[in-house]
Amino acid sequence: MDTIISASILSADLCNLERDIKRAEKAGCDYIHFDVMDGVFVNNISYGIPVLKSVSKVTDIVLDVHLMIVDPIKYIKQFAESGADIITFHYEAGSDCGEVIDLIHSYGKKAGVSVKPNTPVSVLYPYLDKIDMVLVMTVEPGFGGQGFITETLDKIAELKGELDKRNMTVPIQVDGGINDKTAPKVKENGASILVAGSYLFGAEDMKKAVDVLRDRF
Repeated sequence: MDTIISASILSADLCNLERDIKRAEKAGCDYIHFDVMDGVFVNNISYGIPVLKSVSKVTDIVLDVHLMIVDPIKYIKQFAESGADIITFHYEAGSDCGEVIDLIHSYGKKAGVSVKPNTPVSVLYPYLDKIDMVLVMTVEPGFGGQGFITETLDKIAELKGELDKRNMTVPIQVDGGINDKTAPKVKENGASILVAGSYLFGAEDMKKAVDVLRDRF
């Protein structure tokens, strides 16, 4: 499975968001990762539906929306109608997991489910045949620029082993502390979609940074 790069605009310049999205496109990023935080599920507030609507008007790139909010089922319709292509929610967020997945699919969108670093990945096993992606958080969700939690590598490997045992190809996304040092490790353990923010947007040459994450150097 080819490596997919999802550029997290949490690390972009919000005063020049369109410019930075175009920069990510030109650098070869596959997705734009759109972090939604409500100040309740995580101790931070980011942006929401109005910004997503604006972003969807300036790019055709896949919009990879990560909901770090409580009761995500209440907001699926709005995010689906505002331009999201993939909607990922947290297992820990309080809504019925199966119902949220079905609702996302009812709007013709791909459904992802995420787990925090301290949540066993096995909680998602009952849903593997319904979801389009699993997001393993490699930092505690809420803030960009954090250090990678090494112990999460075991979770990625465990999930990949379970998928292989079932002969399934559900992609594993990782988010948190992804850079030139951690990318090879998560890929070795089975991840194929890498979310990167500060590493990409802080790079003088983003195209080179993307190529490094893909091992094209």
